This record gives sequence, structure tokens and C-alpha cells, in this order.
Amino acid sequence: MEWRDEGIILGARRHGETSVILETMTAAHGRHLGLVKGGRSRRMQPLLQPGNRVELVWRARLDEHLGLFQVEPVELNAARILASACAVYGIQLLAAHLRLMPERDPHAGLYESLKIIMSHLDDPAIAGALVVRFELALLDELGFGLDLAQCALTGSRSGLAYVSPKSGRAVTQAAGAPWRDRLLPLPPFLVGDAGAPADGEAVEQAFRLTGFFFQRNVYEPRGMDEPDARGGFLAALARSARAGAD
Repeated sequence: MEWRDEGIILGARRHGETSVILETMTAAHGRHLGLVKGGRSRRMQPLLQPGNRVELVWRARLDEHLGLFQVEPVELNAARILASACAVYGIQLLAAHLRLMPERDPHAGLYESLKIIMSHLDDPAIAGALVVRFELALLDELGFGLDLAQCALTGSRSGLAYVSPKSGRAVTQAAGAPWRDRLLPLPPFLVGDAGAPADGEAVEQAFRLTGFFFQRNVYEPRGMDEPDARGGFLAALARSARAGAD
């Protein structure tokens, strides 16, 4: 068995004296693991860092085997990521999210989103909005997507301001007013309002929204806790916002 694909490195763990088991998100083969012989060498270690985009050749005798990776660089992002707390927590969070998906299931849309995020993960002004949109896409891939296209009560596509915690559907400000204390705020930037800022408060609201549905529909049923990296990422965003305000 053999295939060639592009991938983004999510992590690596030691295997034996000289090798590593590399975890990647690939364009056509989903989240995929493979053994890299000599992966702990001085030459290979800088290449096998989280966030780097690489060309992969995977070989195995049978499809269900771990297999061997041959790795070549495409875009080395690791040094830039390691220089930013926001980016370090961000890549850890994205990797934790992708581990919710079955290994080797292709998700081309998630891969393309991940590739875009890698270019901006060290820019807190952009990274928060990109990552929360990734969370929305992941919820959809997991079968728990939110319906933010129109109001669940009126069918209107404008004036959307809330999300029902029961149905995951959007509600307009007017229709939701009697129950606003029971509804989740919906930041306008998530529903295509081109003029809506993805500022600190709006991004914080967006993460509370996705966090609620992750907790209820994903973490609790699986007996899992929210990944620590999510809190670290949000704290890094908040520190950056405070520094910018000073």
C-alpha cells in the first residue's frame, strides 16, 4: 500500500531510540499516523514540529498497519508558532479538536480551513475568529451543526441575535426578546454581517456559543473534559486584547 498527500503536522511522540510516531491532518486521508524512522535526529526534529505543512509518502504492507512516513517540507510554520503563546495554544487546541474525528476519515474542508488558520495563528486579531469558525465546522462534521442561516421562529435571515440552546437554531432579536435570558448570544460576524467586528467581546461570545454545544453534545456524552488548550488559547487572546487596549 502506498499513497502521497499533503499534510499538516499535529504532533509526534517518541518510538524506540531513534524514531517517532507522527500525527498529521492530511488533505485526502484525514487524520493519519505513521512511523518516521530517524525522526529524533537533529536533521528531522525541526521538520516534525506541529504546524509545519509537509509532503507525505505513506507505505505499509496492509492498509490497517501503522505504516511508514516519508516526510518533505512544504511550509515551515513551527518557528513562528513557537514565538506566540496564542499560536502554541491554538495548534494544541486544533489538534485536540481533530482527534474527536475518527482516524483516517477524510475531511477536505477541515484540512483547507486548517491550512488557512496556520497562516494567521500567531495574529490574535484574526486567529480567534478563524478558530471559532473551525469549531462551528467541526460541530457540523460531528453531526451537531448549528443552523444559523435563518430564524427558527420567523424564517427571517436578518436581525439574527440569539441561538436556542435546545435546537441550535438562530433566532432574531425581536422574536427572541421574551426569552433572551434563556438564549445564547449570536455575534453578528458569525452570520455574514460584513460590517460586524470580530472584536474581543464578539469572539468571546462566539467561543461561549461553540463551547456550550461541544460540552453538551460531544464532551459530556464521551466522558471527556474540554481540552486545557482551549482555556489557554482564550486566555492568550484576552491578554493580547488587553495589551492592545493599553
